[in-house]
Amino acid sequence: MHPVLAGFLAALAVGPLVLPEFYVTLLNYIGLYSIVALGLVLLTGVGGLTSFGQAAFVGVGAYTTAFLTTTPAAELPAWLAVFGSSPWVALAVGLVLTAAIALVLGFLTLRLSGHYLPLGTIAWGISLYFLFGNVGFLGGHTGISGIPVLEVFGTELRESRHFYYLIWLVLLGAVWLTRNLLDSREGRAIRALKGGTVMAEAMGVDTARSKTVIFLIAALFACVSGWLYAHLQRFVNPTPFGLHIGIEYLFMAVIGGAANVWGALVGAGVITILKQWLQDVLPTIFGASGNFEVIVFGLLMILVLHRAREGLWPLLTRLVPTRERARSVPAAAPLPRGVQAGNGDLLLEVTDAVKKFGGLVANDRMGLSVRAGEIMALIGPNGAGKSTMFNLISGVSPPTSGSVRFRGEEIAGLTSREIARRGMSRTFQHVRLLPTMTVLENVAIGAHLRGRRGVAAASLHLERSEEAQLLAEAARQIEHVGLAEHMFDQAGSLALGKQRIVEIARALASDPCLLLLDEPAAGLRYLEKQALAGLLRKLRGEGMGILLVEHDMDFVMGLADRVVVMEFGKKIAEGLPEHVQNDPAVVEAYLGGVD
Repeated sequence: MHPVLAGFLAALAVGPLVLPEFYVTLLNYIGLYSIVALGLVLLTGVGGLTSFGQAAFVGVGAYTTAFLTTTPAAELPAWLAVFGSSPWVALAVGLVLTAAIALVLGFLTLRLSGHYLPLGTIAWGISLYFLFGNVGFLGGHTGISGIPVLEVFGTELRESRHFYYLIWLVLLGAVWLTRNLLDSREGRAIRALKGGTVMAEAMGVDTARSKTVIFLIAALFACVSGWLYAHLQRFVNPTPFGLHIGIEYLFMAVIGGAANVWGALVGAGVITILKQWLQDVLPTIFGASGNFEVIVFGLLMILVLHRAREGLWPLLTRLVPTRERARSVPAAAPLPRGVQAGNGDLLLEVTDAVKKFGGLVANDRMGLSVRAGEIMALIGPNGAGKSTMFNLISGVSPPTSGSVRFRGEEIAGLTSREIARRGMSRTFQHVRLLPTMTVLENVAIGAHLRGRRGVAAASLHLERSEEAQLLAEAARQIEHVGLAEHMFDQAGSLALGKQRIVEIARALASDPCLLLLDEPAAGLRYLEKQALAGLLRKLRGEGMGILLVEHDMDFVMGLADRVVVMEFGKKIAEGLPEHVQNDPAVVEAYLGGVD
């Protein structure tokens, strides 16, 4: 354990024994807010999904326990009366109710993108807030009082000092579960969301499921915080669950460091203490009461967002010496491999493929084939339709008509994830790596489909054996492509040529028999192109089928076994490189030079 963490935990343990009641109460609220902010770190900071409505989920947890524990069993519906008045049973009911609401809201809002997603969270956040205040059995705007005291192992938690330990044990447990989750196959899938849906799906990640998982976890964390709040206060009304509090929770996550688990605690602590201090100091400065702290607070937040866009936690870590993370990969048994194709076997066959965008025909009755152990190049000038063809094959968009068969199976209309599962993997024209993750972690994303353990096992660290196998496979592919010395470097620190090689390693980690490369030589210098060509020859020699989409004829002609040339969506030539290079139609298509 790091000495700073040990000191922090020791201070937490002795805090209530030496601090005045006011500061213990303040720490209680920091703990409650941190639980909600931790869910937003996972949802917004890691997953890239902005939510302004988390306060509503806090309200669901608070109102569920308030209603069930204060209403006599005789007045409850029969199906609710069986739950009795136990706060712990009310917690279970609240979690189930929150999960149900989150699944419905997630289904409706997580399909939105861009600014529509946060607007959607604002809409349901406002709706739930007014629901709390206008439903009669929830006490209206007056609220519910008389919530019973929590009892733990026969001890009633009547004092803030006693409640303090429960709040912080729950928070530290949530931190442990979240860190475990992020340090796993499922965690990499969640982090891959920031790389874009197309990339994540191509690596086998079910992005809709991953988004739902983090949305659900964030909602459940908020529910637990609300349950604790209700029994700490022993009274609830709608005020703490409004949209303005939801915005405050999001501020806590962002100010603390939205991509860092410990940032949730920093953000909650800074904002809670700062607000309290401003409320005490500003009235004495201005000589009048009012909400002056809101004005100053807002200006300070803007300043922090300008000066520390990654939050305060990264700044704090620079001041504290940290132990270097282990730079080794655990030994593990190799992952099982799929059925391999024999050299020369037909892998991909595209016949009469047509893709229309309205009245535009991007691909017009295109056809090509790729066999195991060969490099097929699809070339043509910009706008020829190569990328559209590439997307038809890889499942990004379905063909309007025609056939795409992979290893004898029709795959037209299948998703990228389903195609990846069958043994096809790809890279991207514009590099899509996660720059702050190590090369090892980026490549391990490619092996996602080769793992099976889920979120629960990851959170409890019960998938260590499988995780070791996935990391060992990623390390093997990194060594395979010649980047072993960069295994633990951040992917964003590498030169473009090496980043493209990392993408190839990531694709290889999925155990494909067909590799699709989308303009891998774009932007590379001469020596980088030579290194890339050497790697592709090596893979071809190992029996890999490669479909290479390029417009750099010089790069392709010394590398490909066969070439298909496109212009205006149609195939104008096909054959050996030397024959295609001298074809009059090809020469005319490339007249004026290659970009």
